[in-house]
Amino acid sequence: MSEPPATPAAPAAPPKPTWDPIPGRGGAAPALGYPWLRPTIRIRLTLLYGGMFLMAGMVLLTIIYLLAAQALHDGGAANVQLVYGDNIRVESLTPCAEKQFAQRAGITSKFEVSIADFNKIQSTCIDAQRSHALDSLLRRSLLSLLGLTVLAFALGYLMAGRVLAPLGRITRTARSVAGSDLHKRIELDGPDDELKELSDTFDDMLDRLDRAFNAQQRFVANASHELRTPLAINRTLLEVQLSDPEASAELTQLGKTLLATNERSEQLVEGLLLLARSENQIVDRKPVDLAEVASQAVDQVRGEAEKKGVELRGVRHPAYVQGNGVLLERVALNLLQNAVRYNVQEEGWVEVDTRTVSDQPGLAVLTVANTGPVVPAYEVDALFEPFRRLRTERTGSDRGVGLGLSIVRSVTRAHGGTVTAEPREGGGLVIRVTLPV
Repeated sequence: MSEPPATPAAPAAPPKPTWDPIPGRGGAAPALGYPWLRPTIRIRLTLLYGGMFLMAGMVLLTIIYLLAAQALHDGGAANVQLVYGDNIRVESLTPCAEKQFAQRAGITSKFEVSIADFNKIQSTCIDAQRSHALDSLLRRSLLSLLGLTVLAFALGYLMAGRVLAPLGRITRTARSVAGSDLHKRIELDGPDDELKELSDTFDDMLDRLDRAFNAQQRFVANASHELRTPLAINRTLLEVQLSDPEASAELTQLGKTLLATNERSEQLVEGLLLLARSENQIVDRKPVDLAEVASQAVDQVRGEAEKKGVELRGVRHPAYVQGNGVLLERVALNLLQNAVRYNVQEEGWVEVDTRTVSDQPGLAVLTVANTGPVVPAYEVDALFEPFRRLRTERTGSDRGVGLGLSIVRSVTRAHGGTVTAEPREGGGLVIRVTLPV
């Protein structure tokens, strides 16, 4: 068994960052739609600024309260006390004094009281006024502290945004680079601080990646020409030799063997070049119907399936995705060729389905299931590595060159999708290619 389906593969491009310290500049909405619940650096800095202000304000308020209480207590100790005389007449009463006068027994007139009672009433009212002043001071201070704390949190949020603005610029540049635009640079201006150092390091890394990427593109272009040309010449010479009616049987058999070997080499070169090209993110995307892509692949393998007695079936619902139609057709073709070639001898079948995912909007799935030999679950992970086959490390099969599933995985990654593979009960595999619409 050669190339059964591949295991889940992560997208080639890194996940898009969902935070941007400057609102309205492309930051994606956080999960679940609750931006204030996400522990972003900006929120944490805001909480730090506001929390420190709140603690400092509480300490300052406590000190002021204690100092005010001590000052009022020391001032109250110097009150004037009447020490001799009979009765005094009071012509102006505060609410506190009037209440105390009304509560004392033996007072014959509302405005006439003994010296002893007057001293007691004065002391009681001074203590009440001191307590009322402290309570008023505490209440108004707490309200002021609350208002200033809210203001501190708001200013802290704005200040954190300004401090972290360079990180937002780095984030947006990294997001552009993730879309295969390696020519952009951050080029951050400002003081030579940690953020400037991070920006310069990131720019240096992008320079190296850009050079490596360009070198790879040049190599693929040169290899496409240098490797295909001699193989095409060899094929032409062999076909000319085989067309010679006077050629001996031994020479004809040797020519057919060499032609088959040359064809296998051409397939290997094409597969390697396609694998190298498909490792990159797809930039030029167009609407592609997976049902149409799968139908085209089914038509191409129908002859081979009929020769092997394999039934092609399945329901293909329209499922549009954004991508490269040629590469997606290659994905479906590789999966179908594997499913047909590595099947059972009798009453085999291959089922090809396409659909959109109803419980996860924004996803479309291409499913290829087939009968075939039993595939151990522990061997599924290695099947989409280059040149790996079931129970065989590298060579040993004339059914392919061992790159089919590797190409499937690379093309799927380049489209931002995933590939999963699992053994079927009774033999064969079920491969699912999930792509964003």
